[in-house]
Amino acid sequence: MKRCFMLVTAGLVLALALSSCARKAEEMTGAAAAKAGATAQAGAFTPLSFDNYGRIVTVRARPERVLALGPNCAETLAALGLADYIVGTSLRNHSRGPLPEYAEVFKKIPELNHSSATREAVISSGADFIYGIDWEFGSDGLDVDELAGYGITVYMDAAQTLEQTYQEISDMGAIFGVEDRAAAFIADQKARIAAVQQKIAGKAPVKVLVYDSGNDGVFTCSGANFETLLINDAGGKNVFDDLNEKAWITVSYEEVLKRAPDFIIIHDYDSPSVEAKIAEIRANDTLSQLEAVKNSRFVIIELESVLPGDRLAYTIEKLARGLHPDIAF
Repeated sequence: MKRCFMLVTAGLVLALALSSCARKAEEMTGAAAAKAGATAQAGAFTPLSFDNYGRIVTVRARPERVLALGPNCAETLAALGLADYIVGTSLRNHSRGPLPEYAEVFKKIPELNHSSATREAVISSGADFIYGIDWEFGSDGLDVDELAGYGITVYMDAAQTLEQTYQEISDMGAIFGVEDRAAAFIADQKARIAAVQQKIAGKAPVKVLVYDSGNDGVFTCSGANFETLLINDAGGKNVFDDLNEKAWITVSYEEVLKRAPDFIIIHDYDSPSVEAKIAEIRANDTLSQLEAVKNSRFVIIELESVLPGDRLAYTIEKLARGLHPDIAF
C-alpha cells in the first residue's frame, strides 16, 4: 500500500510539473506570437503617396518623431489626438496659445525654436517627419531636398481653400492611422460653418480691413490670402480682395480711407500688442477719419486662427460674432 501511494504521489507531481511546463510554454508562445503580431503590424504599413501642392510626398513608414512647424500645424495634430508624436514646434511667437481643449497636451510639447525653425535645430532633432506651414521652407527657410537626405519627410501646409485644408487633415489621418477621427473632425467643422452660414443668410457682407501692422502704410491680406475666405464665410468682404498678386501686401493709408471699411480686423500676436496697434491707428491722421475707428469697430483675432488648420469653424464663428453683433451665434 505504501509503495502504491508513493507511486501515485510521484505520478501526480510529475503530471503537475508537466502541466506547469506546458502552461509556461504556452504563455511564452503566446507572448512571442503577440510580439510577432505587433512587429508584423508595425511592418505592414503600406507606403502612401500624396500630391502635396505639386510635390509628391511618399510616406514609407508611420512617423514616430514629428516636428509641427507652425502653431496651426501643431494644433491640427493635437485635434487628431496625435500630440504625443510631436517632438518640437516653431513659430510660437505667432501664437496666443492653444485653444482651451488642447492646453494640457501643449504643456508637454517641446519648443524647437520660438520663431522660425533653424536648419541646425531641425537636423539635430531626430525627427523623421515634418508637418509645417509653407513659410518655413524655401529660399529663406528649410531645404526640403536636404531634409530628405537626413531621413526627414516633409508634408507642407499650404492650403488656400477650405477643401484643401480638409484634405490635409484627411491626409494626416491616413498617415497616422486615425482616418475615422479625421473624418469626424472634418464633419464637425463643416456642420459648424454651415450653422454660421444659415444665420447670416440674407445679410449684406460688411466691408473689412485686415490690419496686421502699420508703418509706411497698412500691411494687410489680399484676395489671394486664406484669411479672405474666412472673412467671406463670416459675412464680411475684404476691401482689398481685388489685389491678388501676393498673399500679403502693403497699401497706403489714403487707399484705405477711400475704400472705407466698416470694420477693422486686428491680428493678435506677440509684438506689437493689440493695444499698441489700436493706439497707432487712432493716432494716424488718415486712419482716424474712418467711421470704423471713430466707432471703435475693431474685431480682434489671433494670427494663428486665420491660418489653415483646425480652427476653421472657430475663426468663422468668432469673426461672424464681431462683424454681425446683432445676430446671436
